[in-house]
Parts: sequence; structure tokens; C-alpha cells
Amino acid sequence: MKNLLRTLLALASITVAPFAYPDAHAQTGDPARGEYVLATGGCVACHTVEKGGAFLAGGRELKTDFGSFFSPNITPDPETGIGGWSDEDFIKALRKGVSPTGARYYPTFPYTSYARMTVQDIVDLKAYLDSTPAVRNPVPAHDLAFPFKIRMSMIGWQLLFLDDAPFAPDPSQSAEWNRGAYLVTGPGHCGECHSPRNIIGVVDADRALSGYKNGPEGKAVPNITPGPGGIGDWSMDDIVSALEIGMLPDGDFLGGSMTEVVDDNTSKLTPEDREAIATYLTSLKPIASNE
Repeated sequence: MKNLLRTLLALASITVAPFAYPDAHAQTGDPARGEYVLATGGCVACHTVEKGGAFLAGGRELKTDFGSFFSPNITPDPETGIGGWSDEDFIKALRKGVSPTGARYYPTFPYTSYARMTVQDIVDLKAYLDSTPAVRNPVPAHDLAFPFKIRMSMIGWQLLFLDDAPFAPDPSQSAEWNRGAYLVTGPGHCGECHSPRNIIGVVDADRALSGYKNGPEGKAVPNITPGPGGIGDWSMDDIVSALEIGMLPDGDFLGGSMTEVVDDNTSKLTPEDREAIATYLTSLKPIASNE
């Protein structure tokens, strides 16, 4: 562990060339489409305080093994939100995990999945966010244990572990499968919660979507592969119903954080997109639940 931390801190001292997205300014954002992208990304649940919080104004606490993180304000407030951000700034944040000031984001912000999003989806989302009411809401600083509080170590973490390649459709699969794969691994960032992580927060790609016993708020997150303990005995209709109204095959309903995910995210998707997600999930390699 000590050697790994030394490596991360050493990598943090490397000068990184500035990022540029020459195609960012060539595309115009569509706020109406961006509102739908917001739903595919599940942004509301994290960026809005559950009880009485202003829409997308941040400040929601996420307790983890590394400490407490507080979601940022993503309204167009110029002082406490993203009102002064350009499209390029926003793309860089979602795809590279880098703020306009050059600070590196912690992977609790799921840029490791958002990196797979198309530029058009990102600029559409930005256009929608720019159309929402600006809310002045300074959020608390993260409260993290040493050494995770050393933000510069994220430079090394990103160099070692961030794969920022955009989503590449599989030509051997159907358009529906590819749409589902894009939604699950990109904006939907399902693997960020439903996959186990190691001691420095890296998702175990070999056990992706197999569940995680130490999920957000210390609560277990279920296996959503067709493996033992997962959704192997669920039909396509079962998955679609869970995404649409939160109902499980046994007639019970999803609880915990998934209630918000359904309310703010998956219930707002088109039937075609919910079916695409079901198509992708049922095709996955079965993995036994991570216990």
C-alpha cells in the first residue's frame, strides 16, 4: 500500500498537457434532449439533497470507506455552480475528471463511466443544465481520511486507472444491445455502484456488476449479472418492470437508493431504452454475487 501511494504521489508531480476538444465548439447543445440525458445519467439523485434541497444545487453527503464526499452544485450559478463553465470545461470534467481550474476529481464522481459518453450527449446535458434556475449554494468540502485527502494523488490515480476511451459499438451485436451497453456502461454508470472496488477505489473489471457488499452508505448493492444471486431467473419483462416502476419479480418493490434511481432516472427513460438495458444485462457473463 505504501509503495502504491508513493507511486501515485510521484505521478502527481508529472506535468500533464492541457486537454483540448476541437469538436466541442462545433456542436450545439439541445436543452430538451439534454433533459433526457440528465435522466440517463441519474444526476438528480446525487446532486439534489433528498429532503428540501434545491434542484441540482449539490451538497448531498455520500459516506464511503474513504470518508464523506459532498456532491457539487451543478446549477448555472456563476459563483458556486457551473455558470462560468464552457462546453469544453464540462466535457473535460466528464471525460477526464478534471475541473476548469485543473483540480482532479475523485472517482465518486463517475467520470470513469461518463468518459464513454458521446460529445453530443455531453453538450446537450450542459445546455439543459444552463437552462435550469441558478442557485447559490456553497457545498461543504469533502471530509476524507489521510492519504485520500491529498487531491494531487488523483493525478497518479487517473494516469494508472482511468480509461477515457469513448464507447465503441460492437458490430457483432444488435443496435438494441449496443444502446443498452452504452446506457449501462456510460451515462447510467451502473458499474460504479454495482461492482466491487479495491482498497484505493478501483472497480474490479473482472467482476463488473456482480454486486458490492460495501456500497454507498455502507449498504450492500446487488448483483445484476445473470449469475447466482443475481438476475439469472429474471425475464426481460421483469427487468423492464423494475426499471419502470421498481417492482421485483416477487411483487415486492426496490428500496433504498434504488427508489430514487427509479423515480429520477430509469422511470423517465423511453420503453425502448429500458428494453435495451434489459437486453444488455441478460447477455452478460454470469458472475456469482460478490460476498
